[in-house]
This record gives sequence, structure tokens and C-alpha cells, in this order.
Amino acid sequence: MGGTAAVNVKATSPSAIEDVIDTDRYPVCSWPDGAAGELVGDVRRQLADTGCCVLPDFVRPSLHARLRDECVTLAPSAHYDAETVNVYNIDADAELPPGHPGRVGMLRGNAFVARDRIPAEHVIHRLYVSTAFRSFVAACFGLPAVHELADPLSGLCVNVVVPGQEHPWHFDTNEFTVSLLTQGADAGGVFEYCPGIRSAEAENFDDVSAVLAGGTEGERFVHRLDLRPGDLQLFLGRYSLHRVSRVGGATQRHSAIFAYSERPGVVGSVSRTRQLFGRVLPEHLAAARRAVRVDGLLD
Repeated sequence: MGGTAAVNVKATSPSAIEDVIDTDRYPVCSWPDGAAGELVGDVRRQLADTGCCVLPDFVRPSLHARLRDECVTLAPSAHYDAETVNVYNIDADAELPPGHPGRVGMLRGNAFVARDRIPAEHVIHRLYVSTAFRSFVAACFGLPAVHELADPLSGLCVNVVVPGQEHPWHFDTNEFTVSLLTQGADAGGVFEYCPGIRSAEAENFDDVSAVLAGGTEGERFVHRLDLRPGDLQLFLGRYSLHRVSRVGGATQRHSAIFAYSERPGVVGSVSRTRQLFGRVLPEHLAAARRAVRVDGLLD
């Protein structure tokens, strides 16, 4: 990962966020000094090696029950719309050659609670808007700064996967993702990913097809994580194929997704927003008229 300018987050009145984050173990409010600098260095090395880093019990264990209960309360307001999708989340009727991985249909059964349904006092909202947390995230990804999305729906959301459903193989539309497990499933619900299976220059369709086929050839690309409630995950998902496997048992799998961008003012596309939340707002329609692509990938 590249270097970054020093970010002084000591002046951000971190006391409220210190109630949420285990700052003895993860001294995010003192970056770039001492142990915080070592922590950021460790995160960067893991991201460079595998495209993913997990910080166990990032949220204080004393808050795990509250974290779970708040998201359980939010879950009924999630937008549920099981549909057949492909790994690139492009139109199922797109003209693609035979054998193309985009022709493989998968049932997307996960659901999302939009940001405008999440109260400001909830633990995940307090984390998302924290200047200290945001500066720490930027440092971990080797960026001078990251910004909250201007999107009123997708900046912060809760991902809900009910028993019998899964979040199938896909790529993220942004280069990095930050998430926090708030409730694990009784069985299944495993985060699986294929680090760097494509790049901005190469789609590597054959490798993607091998993973989707589910055989031994594709298995060599797959890494699996044993995430627990309170664990923070930093992930490079634009180039790493990933999914949450089918959930079993009786308990839903819940995770908070913190969406940040390298530039301010980012709003999601109309089609993707409607797919995830079942609605669009004037902000999405306005953003569609000024959208700019940052790469030439299929999605």
C-alpha cells in the first residue's frame, strides 16, 4: 500500500468513540503515533498480502449485546427482493459470449437496511460518522482521506441474510469496503473471497468461471474467514470476488457496511440503488447525469 500524509485525529474529541472502540487494543484516536502507527502498518501488510484484514473485537465486548439488539430491531425494515443476478450485477439480458461468467445466474437472497432507517444514536452510526474512525480507515488503506458517501441510502447500511439464503459471488463497485459483523448465523454464513482474482486491466474470466463452477480448480482461489460479532473487516472488494455462503439454522446473519469514498459527493447509481433498496431518491437521479467511470471493467 502507498504512504499517506500524517493525520492528526487527536483534536477530534474522541471520547464518545472511545466508548465504542476498544482503544486499548486498537488506539485509533492516536494515529499516527506509537502503537497506532504499528497497528496501521500491520493492517496495510495484511491488505497487501491477501486484500483483507480482520480486527477482532474492534467494538468493545461490553457493547456486543447492544450492537446485536440494535441491528435485530432494524432488520424488519430491510428491503427484501430475491432475484437472479450475475457476478457483475449487470443486466441478465446482456449480450455475452457462450461460457462467459456473466451468463451464470445466482439467486441473491440478502437484504439491506438503508441509512435513512438507522438512528443516529446506534453504535454503527456513531462509528460511521466518527472523524477519528474515518481517519483511521483512510490510513489503513494508504489514503490521505476518505469521505462519507453523499448517498442518503447506501452510505451506511445493514446487510441481512436470513436462513436458507445467501449473498452470492460478486465484485464490489468501490475499491475498498469496511464492515462489522453484528450477529452471526447458527450455521453457514461464511465470508469467502478470492483475493485479486482480477485487476483494473484484466478481468480473468477463466479464473472467475472456475470459482463459479465450484470444483477443485476454483477452490484454489478461495479464502474463508471465521468472523465474530464485533469484528471489523477491511476489504479490497473491487478486484476480489466474494460472497456470504448460505445461512443455516434459525438465526439471521447481520453485518453493518460502512461505505466511504476517496472523493466527496459520491452517490450510487440508479439501477444499483433500486436493486438494493427498492427505491431511489432525487439525489440518485441527479448523480446519474454526472456519473464518471474510473475503470473499464464490465461492471
